[in-house]
Amino acid sequence: MPTPRYKRVLLKISGEGFCGEHGSGIDRDQLLSTAQQCRDLNRLGVELAIVVGGGNFVRGQVMAQQGIGRVTADHMGMIATVINALALMDALESLEVVTRVQTAIHMAEVAEPYIRRRAIRHLEKGRIVILAAGTGHPYFSTDTTAALRATEIGAEVLLKATKVDGVYSADPLEHPNAQRFDRLTHMDLIGRDLRVMDATAITLCRENSLPIIVFNLMVPGNVQRVICGEPIGTYIGEPPGTEAP
Repeated sequence: MPTPRYKRVLLKISGEGFCGEHGSGIDRDQLLSTAQQCRDLNRLGVELAIVVGGGNFVRGQVMAQQGIGRVTADHMGMIATVINALALMDALESLEVVTRVQTAIHMAEVAEPYIRRRAIRHLEKGRIVILAAGTGHPYFSTDTTAALRATEIGAEVLLKATKVDGVYSADPLEHPNAQRFDRLTHMDLIGRDLRVMDATAITLCRENSLPIIVFNLMVPGNVQRVICGEPIGTYIGEPPGTEAP
């Protein structure tokens, strides 16, 4: 059995991680692949919390640009994340993984409310916890939610799952010569305007000395490789001895 480097982690999966190459909706094959990777971590004894995005259905900022009020648009985006959370729960439970969905917006008929101590207790019991509906407040991204929840539950690392194999100096699909980084600091992301996560999320991670690893979710087995310390993706953290106070 591989030896995990981290005991408790938070995995951020964007809406793209549910739709595969289709661009929207939920792709069953991609959903099952993601669930299988999460199951493998669970079998290693890793305490796994997951924050899901909803961009495969609704993006609050895009809807706001189309004339819908920003607060309403963001609430629409939060509800979209619940759809993904329920889909992932169903896929995990089909693999016989005990799972709990918690939402930041009260909807008791389909999920538990997010309660920090209850989430931690689920993790300690070996359950995967899926956190949906963002922070429950407009104007906050799911990346910021991931940084906040990771800090609250005492995660050792924030794993940001994407469709590319790390952080680049520019979009590698549009700029084939873009430089790929193996390691960066939190301030590098802000100073170089790399836009991997929004500034609020990055600052929250920096202030709490929370490392981030950006990697490609679309490669089966990558989540386990990251957890076990293989050099997958881009590691973002402060150099030893220079952590933020």
